Amino acid sequence: MSAEAPPTKAKRAPAKRRPAVAQQKAHAEAELIRWTPEEVIELRLLPYRSVRVLKDKCYKREVHHHNDGGRITFTADDLRRENERTAVVPLAA
Repeated sequence: MSAEAPPTKAKRAPAKRRPAVAQQKAHAEAELIRWTPEEVIELRLLPYRSVRVLKDKCYKREVHHHNDGGRITFTADDLRRENERTAVVPLAA
């Protein structure tokens, strides 16, 4: 008697699933997050190297931001706008 494994069925490719409700909710909540200038510099979300420079640009209204109760904060939309504003368009385009 030989100890052969029983034949197995061929595996199907996994079906494509829509994003789970939890993922959709997390994405929606990410739009509500407010970052401080310190967090923006630490995470390198904008092309500035120091918090002081970023705050000075906010005081001069040169950068998209929010003044929540006198505190400078950034939303995801602010970061998108600022990155779009500072984008360089190639000459060949």
